Amino acid sequence: MKDGFVKIAVGRPDIRVADCSYNAAQIIALIDRAAKEGVGVLAFPELCITGYTCGDLFLQDALIRAAEAALLEIVHVSSASSMLILLGLPLEHNGKLYNCCAAVCNGKLLGVVPKSHLPNYAEFYEVRHFCPAPAEMSTLLLDGQTVPFGTHQLFHCTTLPKLTVGVEICEDLWNLTPPSLSLCKNGATLIVNLSASPEAIGKMDYRRTLVSSVSAQAICAYAYACIGNGESTADVVFAGHSLIAENGIVLAESSTFSETQLLCTEIDVARLAFERRRMTTYPAATSEYTTTPFSLPVTDLTLTRMVDPHPFVPSGMADRDARCELILAIQSQGLRKRLEHTGSRTAVLGISGGLDSTLALLVTVRAFDLLKRPRTDIIAVTMPCFGTTSRTKSNAVRLCEELGVTLREINITKAVRQHFTDISHEESNTNVVYENAQARERTQILMDLANGSGGLVIGTGDLSELALGWATYNGDHMSMYAVNCSVPKTLVRHIVGYYAAAGGGTLQAVLEDILATPVSPELLPAKDGEISQRTEDLVGPYELHDFFLYHLVRCGDEPAKILRLADRAFSGTFDHATILRWLKIFIRRFFAQQFKRSCLPDGPKVGSVALSPRGDWRMPSDASAAVWLSQLDNLS
Repeated sequence: MKDGFVKIAVGRPDIRVADCSYNAAQIIALIDRAAKEGVGVLAFPELCITGYTCGDLFLQDALIRAAEAALLEIVHVSSASSMLILLGLPLEHNGKLYNCCAAVCNGKLLGVVPKSHLPNYAEFYEVRHFCPAPAEMSTLLLDGQTVPFGTHQLFHCTTLPKLTVGVEICEDLWNLTPPSLSLCKNGATLIVNLSASPEAIGKMDYRRTLVSSVSAQAICAYAYACIGNGESTADVVFAGHSLIAENGIVLAESSTFSETQLLCTEIDVARLAFERRRMTTYPAATSEYTTTPFSLPVTDLTLTRMVDPHPFVPSGMADRDARCELILAIQSQGLRKRLEHTGSRTAVLGISGGLDSTLALLVTVRAFDLLKRPRTDIIAVTMPCFGTTSRTKSNAVRLCEELGVTLREINITKAVRQHFTDISHEESNTNVVYENAQARERTQILMDLANGSGGLVIGTGDLSELALGWATYNGDHMSMYAVNCSVPKTLVRHIVGYYAAAGGGTLQAVLEDILATPVSPELLPAKDGEISQRTEDLVGPYELHDFFLYHLVRCGDEPAKILRLADRAFSGTFDHATILRWLKIFIRRFFAQQFKRSCLPDGPKVGSVALSPRGDWRMPSDASAAVWLSQLDNLS
């Protein structure tokens, strides 16, 4: 329940057609099991108390009364388990029979939701027995208790205010205007669908698409509970295909004809609420809905859902390659347009033999190829100084030769030493002045070369560096078009690797050696010819920082929640203390370095996270991090 998580489950009892007592016992057994597993919301299939395939037996008083008695038994038993239970049965109301969902919690019947859209085609003939849900809300009297009856009702958790549950039943989802859209518009963050969907070729894929699509469109979690074993197989077979999705992602799914009777996962209603706040086009409530409160115990859930340690990088090779290709296309097309618009004769960029400048050069080459212009109009400049190693310089030279661009070498050592003399700085003092003087000298050279050749300076810094402020203000922080500005470091590696595999030969060998080189600005003197300044030793692992960035900016997660998610995602890779240490550093730097992001050059957005002050991220440069850091002060 903490951090916006609630455990939900879909139950698939083995039933007997028209044997309500037996079915109730199966349902109660699954309720007991779900309670032991800490489930907060438990959904059962459509008409599970009687079975969906009862046919004309639905009209028999004996079956209707037996179903009511079974429901009351389940209501009574529910007092021993603190969860919201939703289950299907036929109920009589004002002389008519309805296909219903009963909502039960803590020994009480909270309300009854009838099915709106009754299929009466192919193998379905529900209109023969049931009436569609009335347009207006009313009340139903059952065993002396009066409860809301109708489709315009929601069930709201008082102990987890972002959890509000709405109900639709099977065909309601397949309709042109499913009730779930209106339910979500009026506050539902979890939709439960009680279903009896028979199996057929292709239907499983279609069902999955429907559930994931509605959860994405409505920005909700969606639990689809389908009946399985025990239904009549006279004309159709039910396979019990159940799903739980969240905002377009299927979190849990049962296979067809599975023996699994309880499908469980956790949903994140806090993230859903953030996403709805973020999207200002998400509509405000316009209709009157009856809202019935219920409460669940506030507990620490053990997360079982998968938490991706690399949220910017697809896990599958094919998906990863497709993303790399798309990002390269976005970057190169963006640069192509900027070069055309400005009438630039050249593109100028610093090439260090590191990952970021390598990607920027690869993008620039693609842009010039798109323009059908000679690659020799790309001026790549290597500017060695105190920290440059032979490995990085050699890789820079070899890369430029393989790509056929113009390479210039300008050693800046003499110029930087003159600058030290001018400002009375001792070269032995390798402080921030020592480092930044080199970065600014390099930027000055690039800007002047661009002016002299009628060109644009292409920026090389990536999204992760912008988040941390790991750039010299008015040094490598500045350019005329920043092609990597929304590509996180964890993805930069994969894009360069993708390009290497596609290029083959000597180009592949150069790129793979660049990938194997430690990330470094090379601003401190080398030791025995090797890199002495490793970025990740100073600011922390980029895979952690990219995780923090994604969950802070894209998901709106609070720091304590980010820490909890990171503990699960990086279990076995980083311990809790290490993650906490770097998370604090990330938050401090993210807030303190906003002034650098407030004056960034243009650059293309490639994903759902970007930090442009003109686009996705607007934040005062002097905003305090106190609220965010205070959550972590008492954690260890």
